[in-house]
Amino acid sequence: MASAYECWIDSQGIPIHRGYHVSDLRTIELGWWKERQCYGAFLVLAGQEEVSEARVTEIPAGKTLPPLKFAMDEIVYVAEGRGLTTVWGEEGGPKKSFEWQKHSMFLIPRNATHQLSNMQGDRAARMLHYNYLPLAMTTIPEPEFFFNNPYRNSNFSNGQAAQLYSQAKTFRPIENSPDLPESKNRSHRNFWYGNFFPNMSTWENLQAQTGRGAGSHVVHLRFPNSAMCGHMSVFPSQTYKKAHRHGPGVVIVIPAGEGYSIMWPEGREKVVIPWQEASVFVPPNRWFHQHFNAGATPARYLAFHSPRGLVGYGERVEDIARDQIEYVDEEPWIRQKFAEELGKNGLKPLMPEDAYRDRNFEWNYRQG
Repeated sequence: MASAYECWIDSQGIPIHRGYHVSDLRTIELGWWKERQCYGAFLVLAGQEEVSEARVTEIPAGKTLPPLKFAMDEIVYVAEGRGLTTVWGEEGGPKKSFEWQKHSMFLIPRNATHQLSNMQGDRAARMLHYNYLPLAMTTIPEPEFFFNNPYRNSNFSNGQAAQLYSQAKTFRPIENSPDLPESKNRSHRNFWYGNFFPNMSTWENLQAQTGRGAGSHVVHLRFPNSAMCGHMSVFPSQTYKKAHRHGPGVVIVIPAGEGYSIMWPEGREKVVIPWQEASVFVPPNRWFHQHFNAGATPARYLAFHSPRGLVGYGERVEDIARDQIEYVDEEPWIRQKFAEELGKNGLKPLMPEDAYRDRNFEWNYRQG
């Protein structure tokens, strides 16, 4: 029997893309979404598993979409284009407008009314939207509850809307803050905190991601007054990260780079996902997955996490020994394929030989 969410998206009359990945958000087929007065498509990829929604919106050149009020927080990532978003609470209350460009990311707070505009008159703008609607509709199956609900968001009272969209800033939080994920080292993490992130393809205030290999760096993403979160990882050319696994619903989009990822359930066949800028994929629940930079420049991926606090659904690796594969333990085929893929681009691996011999090998992490 189809879920309430599946029935709702089927009724919208726009394409639904399924499978393991989308090769390029900027070119996938969309359909006219009459209700929203734009072109759109839903992504229902294997790993979303009724936890998270991902959809693509295309705003025609020079157009402004009708106002929309949505009962849940929603992350928006700009795959192509330049435009303007206006957000407000109650009718007649203060409004906040901010501009965005390709690779910008922002949060639309729950129960806020918002309006999206394309500021370019000669080309369309495409955006990826991410939220937890499928999970919410397992308990409240009526879609009308989530759209244009008259409930007022108190975060927009007393002029607070005007303060929401200043540029995000980094900070190191106080240890044991309730807003942080469970981690012994969480007080040492860098967090990029805010509602507006101007360019995910160029941000360089990162820190070493020592546990995942490849000399990679990371920044963790948090939004004010929201349970939504994510992270962005950057790793060097001609290297690859350690395989790991976690719960479902984590949507990954590529802001920059060229490579592939391998995903597999333990002891079963592997699936190879080629990626480039604007590719999207979702590792299925408890499937190992591993990321490979097969290009000549650093690669970066942006991961939108599933809800925090749900046992077995988080992005965090719960048990390193069980849920991460060290280089010394990986199948020889992994290394061989990487060399073959690099060879197609006239490149060679830059993985240290000691990483395959010494379980305690420590990468030489150098910022920038």
